[in-house]
Order: sequence, then C-alpha cells, then structure tokens
Amino acid sequence: MTVVGLTLFSTGLSGQFADHPYHFTQIKKIPTTPVKAQNRTGTCWCFATTSFVETEILRMGGPELDLSEMFTVEHAYRHKGRLYVRYHGLANFGPGGQAHDVMNMIRDYGMVPERVYPGKNYGDTLHNHSELNRVLEDYLKGVVKGRRLTTAWDRGFTAVVHAYLGDEPTSFEYDGQTYTPASFRDHLKFNPDDYVELTSYTHHPFYRRFVLEVPDNWSHDLYYNLPIDELMQVIDHALANGYSVAWDGDVSERGFSHSKGVAVLPAKPWEQMSREEADSVFKHPVKELQVTQAMRQKAFDDYATTDDHLMHLVGTARDANGTKYYLTKNSWGAASNDYGGYLMMSEPYVRLETIAILVHKDALPKEIRKKLGIR
Repeated sequence: MTVVGLTLFSTGLSGQFADHPYHFTQIKKIPTTPVKAQNRTGTCWCFATTSFVETEILRMGGPELDLSEMFTVEHAYRHKGRLYVRYHGLANFGPGGQAHDVMNMIRDYGMVPERVYPGKNYGDTLHNHSELNRVLEDYLKGVVKGRRLTTAWDRGFTAVVHAYLGDEPTSFEYDGQTYTPASFRDHLKFNPDDYVELTSYTHHPFYRRFVLEVPDNWSHDLYYNLPIDELMQVIDHALANGYSVAWDGDVSERGFSHSKGVAVLPAKPWEQMSREEADSVFKHPVKELQVTQAMRQKAFDDYATTDDHLMHLVGTARDANGTKYYLTKNSWGAASNDYGGYLMMSEPYVRLETIAILVHKDALPKEIRKKLGIR
C-alpha cells in the first residue's frame, strides 16, 4: 500500500511547508490518505471524519482505502429527514453534521469504497448539493405543512435522495471477495464504539457527558466534558502516540487563512493593528493570546465560537518562535492552497476555537480515561 510519508517537509503531499514563512519544524506526522474535496456541499463533517476513519484503518494495519463519503451522507439525510418530520418541522435539517454521524452510520449500515458509491447521480463530476439541499428542504416543509402524514412521504423522500446520490448498494466486490457494507466494515475490524467525542465548557459539569448545544448535533449525541487543559492533553497524547484527531471548530476568525496555510490567534486585537501589522501576521510568527477556560466559555456563549467546520489533525510542528501547531488536513482539495490542502493551526487557536474532538478511546491518557469512567 502507498501512504503519505512520515516526513512533513519531504517531497509529497505536505512538502510545500518547507517554504512557509513561519519556518515550521516537524514534531510528528501520522500516515494518512490523500486530501479530498467536498466541493459544493456542506458535508465537511463527513469528509473530515471519513479521512479520520481511513487513517484509523491504516493505523490498525489495514489497507489504504478511499471510502465513500456519500454512502454515509445518504443515510444521514434520511435519518435527519425522519427526525425533522417527527418534530413537526422544529428539528434542524440541513447538510451539516458532526463526527459522530459518521460513526453512527457506520455502526448501523457499514461502509463502502468510493468507487462503489460515488454519490454523484446528477450529471456532475464534482460533488454539488446546491439543488439537492433546496429540493429536500422544500419537500420536508411540504410534508410537515400538510399536518396529516400519508404513507408515501418517507418513500418519496428516500426516492429524492437516491435520485441525486444513487441507490444504496447491497453488495460489491473488493479484492476478489463479495461484501455487504456491513460485512466490509467487519472485515476491516472497524468498531465505531471504540471512539469518543469530547468538549470543554463550564455550563455543564466536567467529567460527565452532555448533549452539546450546537445546531448540527441534530441527533442529540452526548459529549464528554473536560477542562481545556485536559482536552489539549488528549489531543497531544493522541498525536504523539500515533492516533489522529477529528476536529470540530470555528474557522470564521480573521486569523484563519487556509490560503496562507495557517490559523493563528494574535494577542493584539485586529482592530487595534495598523495595516502593516495585520499584513505581517501571515508573514512571520506573532505573539499569540493566552487562552483561558473563561475565554472559551464567553466565546461559546456569545456565538463568537461556532461549529463552522470539521477537519482532521494528523501531526504537530513548531514555528520559529517555538509555538506548537497542529498539522490539519482540510477537505477543500489538494489544489486549494500552496500547501497541498493542509494548514497549520496554532495551539492558542485550537485552545479557543475547538468545539469538540473525536478520538479512539485508547488515545486518552490513562488518568483522564479513568476520570471519565471509560473502559
């Protein structure tokens, strides 16, 4: 099998960071699969977490796979649609989601390679859900508006999803063997129940689980709550020990620049910077904010930090000032910037802007796992 090399600044997918003005030095790089593009969809949650799953399969000694995101999306749309109708149109319906949605769909339905279910049954070579999203939303609103459900609405909704994404495969060939989506999951020895989601907010008790109040948590799944210092310990411990991290957070901040390959949190407020100071932020490392638990909570309570985007953390590095960064695999395509579709998020940025993470339970430090009661 062929995987991305372990050397961050060698030739290959992320070798372009050798010329970055921040002069990064590698700490850790986890083998992963090539960057993909979500294109005109709101399914970053699926692309990021599918990348995480592919990377987990590699970590466990399995093959390099290109798994179908749309197989998961197809099932998630159907679940969301039914929930929307059950809640009389008062539940969230849209293209967004969370990392656990991928795990839930894999648990219930399995997984398939990309070639088995590309999910582009609408005459386009790229993913484009603009029309699909409008049609599904209007369909469901029409169903709810009727106030009396027929026996046809669910069949009709499923038919619309399949018209755009394709009929669900029941079996397929892989390496000369016939699999169902569920048997393929089991063949790869991937267990969704081995994974946990964690967050860090003070409006719920630490070391307990709660329903994270973000709109895209449409299934009302539970997250373990940790102090931010311990959440960062989980991220660092996971990456240092060969486990990657699915990351959910805010990318709307001015210091986030995918095109420039970095996300930073300058200590000096942007509105107080001169034009020259603002321009220099992406030309060389600057002093960054010291993030506290209280700052995180205020940003969450004020809607300043929202669950904009999911990405995939696959390594660590340091800049010329010694600040730690997280090598982040985005889902905007390898040609989306000069860094192969990757960027570096600084530790202060991650401390403030992380909504939640998903990791293998074995990636948790033992003392934290004990506090959470995870076996």
